[in-house]
Amino acid sequence: MINKVEICGVNTAKLPVLKNAEMKQLFIRLQSGEYDARERLVNGNLRLVLSVIQRFNNRGECVDDLFQVGCIGLIKAIDNFDLSQNVKFSTYAVPMIIGEIRRYLRDNNPIRVSRSLRDVAYKALQVRDTLINRFNREPTVSEIAKELEIEREEVVFALDAIQEPVSLFEPIYHDGGEPIFVMDQIRDNKELDGTWIEGIAISEALTRLNDREKKILTLRFFEGKTQMEVADEIGISQAQVSRLEKVALGHLKKYVRED
Repeated sequence: MINKVEICGVNTAKLPVLKNAEMKQLFIRLQSGEYDARERLVNGNLRLVLSVIQRFNNRGECVDDLFQVGCIGLIKAIDNFDLSQNVKFSTYAVPMIIGEIRRYLRDNNPIRVSRSLRDVAYKALQVRDTLINRFNREPTVSEIAKELEIEREEVVFALDAIQEPVSLFEPIYHDGGEPIFVMDQIRDNKELDGTWIEGIAISEALTRLNDREKKILTLRFFEGKTQMEVADEIGISQAQVSRLEKVALGHLKKYVRED
């Protein structure tokens, strides 16, 4: 995406840039009914759309589609911008462009969510923004539910339904060494008896590991604990647990092959 020059037939390397004074005059003209100013405002702010869609470049979405959706958000921002508020247009437009793209991504989520549930979720998000402005803080789910006059559980269920799925291999921490993934944070309560290793030479291979390696693998794979829980029990950092676990598994594989 970053190196793509032409998007939807638009040469992004040659997009015009409007100065603040030009923007103000065009908005005055637009609000006076001169609608040719609208087209100039759109063309003069396409770089803004381009900068926003860079945030979504790791989702595997078609760049052209995101650009078109972002342009819809830009047009909505232009049509609703109020010069009297003394706010930079980019400050006003960026959240609207992002919101339009996020709605598009939610509606095209491979996990299908009913329209009624999505409507509840979007209303809850709108109410959340309203309450943030009213209270100058993040509202509780109960406050959102009260404003919508629905049950708290209904709000929770709707908001959970529109959350995007996360890969188990999504990195959540990186200290310059081995990354820690979502799967490293998940506790397994179903394999506490270790029956999954029956029939292979794991038991013999485990005896050839040092005490710390055996401790980490036992806690992680026999007792189903997360890396954070293992770190707390042993007294080291989670990053250290992650590194030691990978080393121990490497040794284990080597010893199993030898056996």
